Amino acid sequence: MDEDFEMEYRAYGQWDEEAWSAAEPIYKEAFPEHGRKNKAIVRRMLDRGISNLHVWRSGREPAAMALTAYDARTRLLVIDYIAVRRSMRRSGVGRRCIDDIRGWAIRTMPDCRGLVIEVEAEENETNAERIRFWQRIGFRLTGYVHAYIWVPETYRAMYWPFEEVEPVLKDDGKSLFKAITRYHERAYRSK
Repeated sequence: MDEDFEMEYRAYGQWDEEAWSAAEPIYKEAFPEHGRKNKAIVRRMLDRGISNLHVWRSGREPAAMALTAYDARTRLLVIDYIAVRRSMRRSGVGRRCIDDIRGWAIRTMPDCRGLVIEVEAEENETNAERIRFWQRIGFRLTGYVHAYIWVPETYRAMYWPFEEVEPVLKDDGKSLFKAITRYHERAYRSK
């Protein structure tokens, strides 16, 4: 994709049916049903103010989406889901989305220290390719492998600190999974 490609970006801190209607097809295309939160959970997260929906459009067409949540304890923005429309992948849209999220976090959360994302830990070419993508953007891979009790896959955390002044990690990634797990627990709680 041409770097000068025009995309409209908007972050939503509360439920917006039109924004979700644009994001949902991309979300469903990228994540299998067993690997994504359903619409009711996403809506509840936004209604409760624990998540943000990010939507990118190319002209009138939805191009990408993301769901994020700020963890106040670690002062990191957790990227829960991010997806680019299949027809627009490998065109620079993903990098632009991360740049937009990073800029948004710096502008709206002055105490935010960086971004964190989880990646599947199983060693295969698909996962290795995803990790290389995140590393090219600026994320760092941690060594700790996390196993959730509710899904069979294992995960590793990747993080991108905004500044090197204060270390983001005091361990090999366990603290990042504490932040991610706190977010998941809040997302699935009904109240």
